[in-house]
Amino acid sequence: MAFEDNELLFGADKTPRIVAIELGETGTVRVYRRERDGSTVVDVEPFHPFVWTDGDITDLGLENAQKLAGDLRYNWLVTVDSWKELIALRNGLKKAGRNFFALSDPVQHYLSATGRTLFKQLPFEELKRLQLEVLSPTGESDLADASQNAIASIAVSDNNGWQQLIVVDPENAEESERDALKQLTAIIKERDPDVIEGHDLFRFDLPCLVARARKAKVKLDWGRSGGFLRSRPSRLQIAEKTIDYPKFQVDGRHFVDTFLLAQFYDVGMRTLSGFERLDVAQHFGFCDTAEISALTGKALQREYLTKSERFRKRALCAVQETRALADLLSPSYFIQAQIFPYNYQDVIVRGNATRINALFLREYLRQRHSIPEMPMARTFEGGFTAIYFSGVARNVWHCDVASLYPSIMLQFDCFPVTDQLQIFRHLLTDLRNFRLEAKGQMQLADKEGERPRWHHLHALQNTFKILINSFYGYLGFAQGHFADFDAAARVTQIGRDLLQKMIAWLNERGAQVIEVDTDGIYFVPPSSVAAGVSPAKTKAAGTSASTEIDELRGGLAKELPPGIEVEFDERFDAMFSYKAKNYALLTRGGDVIIKGGALKSRGLEKFQRVFLEEMIKLIMQEKSGEIARLREQFEERIRNREMPIEMLMKTDTLQDSLDKYRAKIAGSARNRAAAYELAVTSGRNYKPGDQISYYIKATPKKVAAYAAAKLASEFDSQNRDENSDYYVAKLNELVKKFSGITAEATSAKQESLAL
Repeated sequence: MAFEDNELLFGADKTPRIVAIELGETGTVRVYRRERDGSTVVDVEPFHPFVWTDGDITDLGLENAQKLAGDLRYNWLVTVDSWKELIALRNGLKKAGRNFFALSDPVQHYLSATGRTLFKQLPFEELKRLQLEVLSPTGESDLADASQNAIASIAVSDNNGWQQLIVVDPENAEESERDALKQLTAIIKERDPDVIEGHDLFRFDLPCLVARARKAKVKLDWGRSGGFLRSRPSRLQIAEKTIDYPKFQVDGRHFVDTFLLAQFYDVGMRTLSGFERLDVAQHFGFCDTAEISALTGKALQREYLTKSERFRKRALCAVQETRALADLLSPSYFIQAQIFPYNYQDVIVRGNATRINALFLREYLRQRHSIPEMPMARTFEGGFTAIYFSGVARNVWHCDVASLYPSIMLQFDCFPVTDQLQIFRHLLTDLRNFRLEAKGQMQLADKEGERPRWHHLHALQNTFKILINSFYGYLGFAQGHFADFDAAARVTQIGRDLLQKMIAWLNERGAQVIEVDTDGIYFVPPSSVAAGVSPAKTKAAGTSASTEIDELRGGLAKELPPGIEVEFDERFDAMFSYKAKNYALLTRGGDVIIKGGALKSRGLEKFQRVFLEEMIKLIMQEKSGEIARLREQFEERIRNREMPIEMLMKTDTLQDSLDKYRAKIAGSARNRAAAYELAVTSGRNYKPGDQISYYIKATPKKVAAYAAAKLASEFDSQNRDENSDYYVAKLNELVKKFSGITAEATSAKQESLAL
């Protein structure tokens, strides 16, 4: 069976090539579809929103009320004929004191009721995607006051490689900017994209375009039905960060912000040094000419005013990087839009557990079965984490339980007690099978050189992986109707027991466990411990690595219950264990992998992160004697003012409003901070989620860092004024912090543990 034929996952209605859904006139929705010839048509469909209620509601005299199967809390379904009627019904139920539940998104209503989803039978390559990058004369963005962002250029491209640059003439800026805005609108209407992509699209490009269009009295009627851009304040929680941004919408099209995609990517990977377009593009190797891509500030302004070719290259480089980022990061969300009952733009910002809840509600609605009320949230103990050794260990292996929590849920029947249709079990089982099959098909496509199919299958299996790993989180999701905190607690308890059993077994056989994190164990194998952890002695011990891995894998498999499989997936030349969840690994190819905020905190300037990575690499390579020379090289570059400002500057995200910051300072509830002080003195209306990049300038006398902070946009490479002593002191702090942790200092500690 094709993956898309699974109705639980992809919905029961197979209507193909829907590219957008919009609420229409009273009692209707507009369904935009892509025809095979590439044209877009719109169908007007009837719309019947609905409400789930509890108890017998026949006394309320409601029409179109249906009793649902099962004995769960919300056991009646009431449908109406328009969104306006739905609002009236909800108000009436609330006034009557009746319990009810209703979805807040009209598109989710329509897609849940019909079983339709977007993009079925539409390859990602056929989605019309247009990229958009607005550049100010200095390349800097004033997120607090969009009207202050004069436009120097607008670069546009599409997923087929077409691109165009619209440059505003600095000698006739007002009229030229007006023409540029009109030209952009004409391009959007002519090329008719399904999706408009950009990096920091919501917080910079679109607010800037709207503000400048308002000033120039230009209409931005970008909608497929002639609608205008509209926005409302929105807030997004991504891991520990809260991002406030204006959510823009326009009829028949979707906005995708690669700034947000990068944030979501980094939640799991934690490898990005920053989220600006240049940071993310450099991380993925998309910058062909870093010198051009990084051109900003007064240097960029000079290029713009002289109408140089370097400015044009810089503007086009920005949109090319955005297209590359969207090509890489958006396909999984495209697949998710084929699965979940949301518009493409909305499926991106919904949390994993919220999306899974939508699948449950859609299927229970289809089968006309009652649904439960949301459970009472409670706390429970999480996964097992521990550190047993700090310092440098050599010849480190990693093993983990394959899909630990999904395996436990399926093997030990840890399912929601209210899921009377057993959707949870069926979906989780199907998703695991589908992922294995998708990976198998990927290998075949790769062997046969079918790159488009390979990319599609990669996005598909990655989506399945995300969903599989989200099912445990759903059990403990307070806004999930079928969440079950008792089941979630049982999963983590079984997981802790299994890991502790594995650790005890490894210790009994002479291995040295270094660190454990939820489902994985880093350890030095028995042969290396017995040989004193010296590579030469390990070889002399006479046990080949492959033989030892097979023996350990086989032994552990006998200790674990059926359905729980252990994998020995990686070996490392060395591991620098700093503290729990903070460590570095030296791969057998000589690369360094760093995990944990203590070792790669974004609170460090970039030059510190680079230096720290190089220093840790030397420690793991047993070359600690070269650290002093490394420090001298960095100091020399700082003192000679050769370090790029991007290496010295710091970018902080405002978590509090400026009023809240002032109140905390007045109440001695916090210390002053450079980013906030710059925001306050700017006189601009910065909001939580806005970012400020700054560096520390030299001052006649010593002052606190916040008092010497200067916006990075004001840095002049021809008249450098950074505080070299400040940055050298930062360098020395790092050296001092890690000076006692060297390979030589910890080898004796490791050998003593082996005795």
